[in-house]
Amino acid sequence: MQSQDVARRPAPSSPAGPVVEVEQAEAALVEHYPRLVRIAYLVLPSRMGRCRRVLTAHSLTQRALPRARTPAPAIPSRPAGRDGDPGYALVRLQVVRTALEAGLPLRRRAWPKRAQLPSPLPQVWGLKLFPRSGGADELALDQRLSALSGPARAACVLRGLERLPDGDVREVLTAAGVADADAALAEADRGGAEHRLLDSAEFDPCSLQARPTDLLRRRRRLNATLVAGAALAVCGALLGPPGDGWGPDGAAAPPYARNPAAQAALDPGRLTRVSPTAWRTSARVDFSVWPARGDLTDDTALLRRALAVWARPGGSVQVSATPGTPSGGPAGPPQLLYAGTVDNARVVILHDGLRIARYAEPADGTRGAALDFARVDGAGRAGSSAVVLGRTDGNVRYLTAPWVRGAGERDLREPGAAATDIALTGGVTPPLPSPALTSGPCTSWNVLQLTDGTGTRLVTDLGELVPAGLTAGRPGAAEAAAGAEALRTWAPFACSLRAVRSAGVRSVNAWAFAEQPLPDAGGSAAWVCTRAETWRGGGARVLAQFHTPGGRFGAVTARAEDVPACGAREPRVLAGVLWKSGAGTWYLLAAGSRDTVSVRATGGVEGSARGRLLTVRAEQGARADLKGTLEDGRTVSGLR
Repeated sequence: MQSQDVARRPAPSSPAGPVVEVEQAEAALVEHYPRLVRIAYLVLPSRMGRCRRVLTAHSLTQRALPRARTPAPAIPSRPAGRDGDPGYALVRLQVVRTALEAGLPLRRRAWPKRAQLPSPLPQVWGLKLFPRSGGADELALDQRLSALSGPARAACVLRGLERLPDGDVREVLTAAGVADADAALAEADRGGAEHRLLDSAEFDPCSLQARPTDLLRRRRRLNATLVAGAALAVCGALLGPPGDGWGPDGAAAPPYARNPAAQAALDPGRLTRVSPTAWRTSARVDFSVWPARGDLTDDTALLRRALAVWARPGGSVQVSATPGTPSGGPAGPPQLLYAGTVDNARVVILHDGLRIARYAEPADGTRGAALDFARVDGAGRAGSSAVVLGRTDGNVRYLTAPWVRGAGERDLREPGAAATDIALTGGVTPPLPSPALTSGPCTSWNVLQLTDGTGTRLVTDLGELVPAGLTAGRPGAAEAAAGAEALRTWAPFACSLRAVRSAGVRSVNAWAFAEQPLPDAGGSAAWVCTRAETWRGGGARVLAQFHTPGGRFGAVTARAEDVPACGAREPRVLAGVLWKSGAGTWYLLAAGSRDTVSVRATGGVEGSARGRLLTVRAEQGARADLKGTLEDGRTVSGLR
């Protein structure tokens, strides 16, 4: 839309005013820098994201300084303190012009304008910067501004922030290259913006909050770079010397011969598309019977780009994969699960039998495309009930399986509260708060509740393509965590799910393996073991947790990785904790699963007990080794 409202070349300035020296323009820019950056930030489109808008606004403002003496536009700069300053009017016009240009979509047959290119400065590595959040009024204003075209947003800013009358606004827009300033003013009138809120902290790109970027993704990229560098060095050493190297290739094809299977995998016309009713009669109920959904399933160009990027992602593509997931191209034509518009992006979801691949590109081009992979081999009905379509502004959208009949949202921290029903549009949920994207205090943990013909299940977003299923009960007999007792078991330990984010988790089970009376009339405490199983089989993460009466959260007493404890192969566990009673006395408390016949503590604390519970007085900070004896005579060590 903006490409029709803003002229291809900047229009000539309005009738020239006094000549502005470079020093005078610099003084105005430095003095009014916060306001000029705010103007640029408000005019830039919200689809850029808050961090990119902040950096772009600072970049455009710093580049607004003219290179030589320049005639100032004959447009007054109205607000107090800047009235009649031709230097300010000049740099403000340049800021508005470049901000409008930066919001234009790139054209295939035209050179990009300088404002449309990313600036080398400023750059902040490892941090995301964004203004402080405002209230509901500021959020509503931001949404109204994002619905306007660039010229209309500029009109709102010049009216509300600069207090310019419509005649002066029209002159500034025309000088900035807007083809139809009257239409921009009319659109701004329809937008109904609250001008008084434009001065709020919500829109101040000079007062910022900082958060880290995706730490795990950053680490994986660094590791991948190091591995690729090492592999390149090895290949160079092997291929460098003259001779046959590894020896003749025998019957292998020449290195650059075309592979028909690989070529077929890149043909969008050969994508596998499943009937919408195939899941009703299929012996398998998993991703292989998902039909192709979305409003862009017939967009051949989009599907071709998705397949090409999967086979050979370019240097600008952000590629991520859950641990243990190969990221190479498909061996043959994959299955199309979804192709459609999700918020401000075009998304394609593909399945090759082993992996889910998600390709996403901005709605206005391909710059900034992303490719994500997740293993889903062996997924059954429960494991293939939903897949993540996209995340934005702390929210997540899911595409649910065709057999899902109803969906709801519930807070795992509030087991007594009923689930809130949510509407599914073509199997797609509305944006839901994602606990995987929060970094502050854990006050809630929202999960997705799905109902089909076989029961109700809970899944949670852990920052990956496929949400993890939640179960509760003894390993080997665990059930979906949708019942009242299972919800009560999970409530104190929901926030511990943060420990297994971005780890390729398939499901997490909570097992209440013991209940222990507390000394000094402290009531009764619960022992729960949570085990996160991964799609790759190995690397399971186990937490032993302890919850006392009245406590909002459980305490992690032990953790281990890639051990059989708390799992179907080894449904037993032993764990201990130092606990201080209300009377101020310290105790070593230990508990084992129900087949434990005795528990013994050695080291910093000495004691033993028949049965599976141990309570021994101890000193603060003491450390002990735990050993349990099972009914069959075997021993089990305390989880560490």
